[in-house]
Amino acid sequence: MYKVLLVDDEILDLRGMQTFIPWAELGMEVVAAVTSGFAASEVIERERIDILITDVRMPNMSGLELARKALDIHEKIKIIFVSGYQDFHYVKQALSLNACSYVVKPMDDNELIESLRKLRAELDEEKKLLETEQLYKRMVPMAKNEYMLQLLEGSWNLSTSDSLMEEYGLTQMRWPVQVVIAERDDWIRMKNANVTLDEAEMSNVFWSALLSKCKKLGIRHFCRVTDRRMGLLLEAAVPLEQLRQELGRDALEAPFTVTIGVGEAVHTPYALKDSYKRALAALDYKVFYGKGKVIHHDAVQASQMKDVQSLDIQLDALFEAMTSYDLVKVHDELGMLYGLANNMRSKFSIQNFTIFLLMKLDAYLQKSNEDLFQMLNLDFNSLDVLLQYETIDEIHTWLRYRVYELSELLQNKKQKKNWKLVQDIVSDVKQRLHENITLKDVAEKYSFSPNYLGQIFKEEMNMNFSDYVSMLRMEKAGTLLMETNLKVYEIAGLIGYRYLPYFSRQFKDYHGKTPLEYRRKL
Repeated sequence: MYKVLLVDDEILDLRGMQTFIPWAELGMEVVAAVTSGFAASEVIERERIDILITDVRMPNMSGLELARKALDIHEKIKIIFVSGYQDFHYVKQALSLNACSYVVKPMDDNELIESLRKLRAELDEEKKLLETEQLYKRMVPMAKNEYMLQLLEGSWNLSTSDSLMEEYGLTQMRWPVQVVIAERDDWIRMKNANVTLDEAEMSNVFWSALLSKCKKLGIRHFCRVTDRRMGLLLEAAVPLEQLRQELGRDALEAPFTVTIGVGEAVHTPYALKDSYKRALAALDYKVFYGKGKVIHHDAVQASQMKDVQSLDIQLDALFEAMTSYDLVKVHDELGMLYGLANNMRSKFSIQNFTIFLLMKLDAYLQKSNEDLFQMLNLDFNSLDVLLQYETIDEIHTWLRYRVYELSELLQNKKQKKNWKLVQDIVSDVKQRLHENITLKDVAEKYSFSPNYLGQIFKEEMNMNFSDYVSMLRMEKAGTLLMETNLKVYEIAGLIGYRYLPYFSRQFKDYHGKTPLEYRRKL
């Protein structure tokens, strides 16, 4: 609804406009109807009026004077003048004030209604333009962020890159420029028992703090890389040391630290992608250098580069050993991981590496709705125990027994009622692969509803019942092809397939080869 203010010193004319004009149909609302310019001024100062309809001739303050004052307060207000005088002098002054209409008394309601309809169309159009402008203003930062990210990743469109660099001021940068990646570290917030912020709130604090520091340091170009990472273009005029101080935990006044990965200085926009890759790579070595540090890619040791590349592979092997309760393999895999740590040069790096391993273990357990710290009855204050150890062997031993404990706890959980039930079902299914096995038949045997049993099975095995039966059949088929001379159709029959082409398709989907190709390959 557009807000309308009516002003006329003649009461009957004022009430007539208020009563006989279909304001609601016009999408308008009369917020006030007053008899003087002074009363109207008070309303205009108090509320944002869209349309002012005023008599020209009023005592003390004329309609023309009121219109000037209204335009000073709201420059886009629409004005309709009403007057019983047809003097051209008034019309001329009204036009000079950008009056939208001039209605002569005695007033024709239809004439005023038509003027109001035109005004509404104008206001609607202005509203659309304003919304479009506001949307554009909101889109500009997002568009710049996307372009900046494409520029850093080297995926920009060559046909538009020059014009966009000009548009966003990248051509006026002071070279050389370094790409810096600021990453939020989150474990310190867990250690601080007084911090109750959730992940979304923590993210907001992080971005607000970084944007404030960029403004303070005069960093003009930056972009959001991920929820926890911001890419900054550090021009020659901004010392890296000053950035490090501003992003220190004390300066941020935030319950987390920020680790900074630094790429090499480059001299052209098209070389920024190389600096960006180096900055990202530098962050990979946080495991060695610790959180809240500035890590220069050029300063990273070659041996550490090789270690990081093999780290994920060995972590996966450790997780597998822990969940399968293979304590011998746990011992061996941890030994190999701490073999990487032998390349580190400080006790502090070993401690950071151990905390890194704990956080990786916790992230892995979270996928199964388990919490490492709850399972071990630990909090981050408990990790201060690492500071007491003087050798890598002592730290290694401490973590090894913690992982043994985790593995045993996981194994005990597997022995609970549901796990035992599922293992009985699996054992039964393996004996009946040649039959047409359905979840309904199995549920009846164990006195459960199919839906409930299917849910239990999936929770324990991370796989639907039918998919698990298919997997067992394909594994059994592969074993029979490898260890026997049975024909393909005989093997299909032994594992419950009556239609050979369907068995062949299922086999190829699972093993990547037809049964005959699989046998020949072996």
